[in-house]
This record gives sequence, structure tokens and C-alpha cells, in this order.
Amino acid sequence: MHASTFTRSFLQSACALALSIVCLGASASVDKPGDGVKITPAFPSVDEERFRGEIALAGLRELGYQVQTPKETEYATMVLAVGFGDADFTVSFWDKLHASFYQKAGGDESMLKVGNILPGVLQGYVIDKKTADKYNIKYITDMKKPEIAKLFDTDGDGKADMTGCNPGWGCELVIEHHMKAYDLQKSIHVNQGSYFALMADTITRFKEGKPVFYFTWTPQWVAGVLVDGRDVVWLEVPKTDLPGGDNTVSTMYQGKNLGFAIDTVQALINRKFAEKNPAAVKYLSLVQIPAADESAQNLKMQQGEKSRADIQRHAEEWISAHQVQFDGWVKAARATGAQARN
Repeated sequence: MHASTFTRSFLQSACALALSIVCLGASASVDKPGDGVKITPAFPSVDEERFRGEIALAGLRELGYQVQTPKETEYATMVLAVGFGDADFTVSFWDKLHASFYQKAGGDESMLKVGNILPGVLQGYVIDKKTADKYNIKYITDMKKPEIAKLFDTDGDGKADMTGCNPGWGCELVIEHHMKAYDLQKSIHVNQGSYFALMADTITRFKEGKPVFYFTWTPQWVAGVLVDGRDVVWLEVPKTDLPGGDNTVSTMYQGKNLGFAIDTVQALINRKFAEKNPAAVKYLSLVQIPAADESAQNLKMQQGEKSRADIQRHAEEWISAHQVQFDGWVKAARATGAQARN
């Protein structure tokens, strides 16, 4: 073979090989738009909210993102972490409840709110149905009557004892506001501490046939143990009165004014990260978990399946049961990543 012929053949083979490598690289980048990109989640310290986080992380890994160890903290700090770029995203942001946290962390300039991960989240005050029916208790302001408050008095001080929400969650600010707005400070004592430990005591009282009074939200496992309409009922407030003065938001559920904004849990993403990672934004905007599914998973935790390995397994099982939907989220994110490169 002449040298020129050999050289030409060698060059053709080299070009073909280079082209195939480029094509393989292009194919890999289409499937993995997050390839080589580190992403740091922010999780709240409440393990009952970790299930949806694990589902979100599974899809991000499918997209090639290198998921770092989640930063775990209280909600206000969690939002600050996303706003300041110490974390890239969270899937535990409550649009209405955490609004003040959002503004303090930089608001729209620093962050992007996307998706509808958990729609129609409820919060409010609950008592056992037996006592409600017997004494015709419908409003939280009924606790102003000494004879009603005494029914829920567990420590003998004459005030109704209510299981409240943890400091730092955001709901405690609404409860504190309500106690003043409805003139309930002399009638209700709000017990704060570890919410789920307090609720274990509350459930024990219920099983003993005693009156119970507590703050709660759905979805979470308590609603699967003390069932609305069967075991317990929501109390109404006399009128909507929220911290900050915006009383135009909906607080109505099945004809009752619960006093708390009907909320939505969204994905919150650091804006600088979002601008560079449209595939991740698209994926997080599509993730949605039915409230009933999260409540059911939370109930498994309450029944003993509460280790991190258990929660990850629950997430994997949920994905397997919703594989077509999950794959659709990932496919749409890949398409968005491909469009952004063109």
C-alpha cells in the first residue's frame, strides 16, 4: 500500500472514530443533561416530609445530576439556604405558610417557585367527634366558654390544652396570631415541643375515650389514625384573620373556615442554579405526589418503618407503581435540556 493511500485510509478511520465518539457523547448528554453537575437538596428536619424528597432525588439522578448530601434544618433556615445558594432546591416549600421566610431569603430575585408537588394542603384545629357532637362544639371560639374549655383541660388550670406545632415550622406563628385575634389566650394553652411525641399522647387519650384538641395538617399519618368525620372534626374560626393582614386567600374546606390558607407545597429552586439547569427545573416542576400516598407512607413510618432505608424503599416502591408517570417527568426534562443546548 502506498504511503498516501495508507495515510488517507488512516485519516478516514480516525475521522469515523472521532465522529462516533462525538455522537456517543451527544447521546449521553441528551440522556444525562445534568452529567457532572453537583446538586445539593435542602430537607426539613421532619422525616415525614422526606418521602417526596427521595422521589425527587431519584429523577435527578436519572438525569445525571450528582446528588450531594441533603442539608437538613428547620423550614426558615431551609428557605434561606436555597435563597443564598447554600442549597440548590427543596421540595418542602409551602407557598402561603412560608411566604415570610421566602421574602426574607431574597424572594423572586433569589429563587424560583415551580410545580404543584402537593396540592390542597390543609391545616387547622381538630377535636374528637364524640365531644363535638355531645356539646355542639363547632368553633374554636367555643373554647371561651369555661365549661367547654374544662373538657379539654389536662393539667387543671382551667384552660383547654391544645397540641400545637413546633417552633420554627411557620404554623406556630399563625396559631400565636389566632390566639390574640380571637381572644383565646385566657382560654387555650398551646402545648409546644416535639409535635409527633405530643400527638402520640393525644392519640392515647383518644383511645382512652377522653376529649382531644390539637392542631394538625394533611397529608401526614395522623389523619390516617384519627379520621376526619369518623373520629374527629375540624373546628371553624369565626372569620379569616392571618398574620400579615392578607385575608383574601382561601381558608375554606368543605364549607368550613379552617382559618389557615389552603396551601400548596412547591419546589423552591435557587435562581442562579435554575438559569443554568433548565432540565432540573422542568423535572421539579412536574413532580407531584397525591396527598393520600404521602399520608399512607407517613403511616408506615408511624408503624415502625421509619429508618432512612425504609423511606428510600418506600420511594422506590412508589416510583415502580407509577413508572410511566415518573418516566414521563424524566423524558420531558431531557427534552427541555436538549432544547436549551440548541
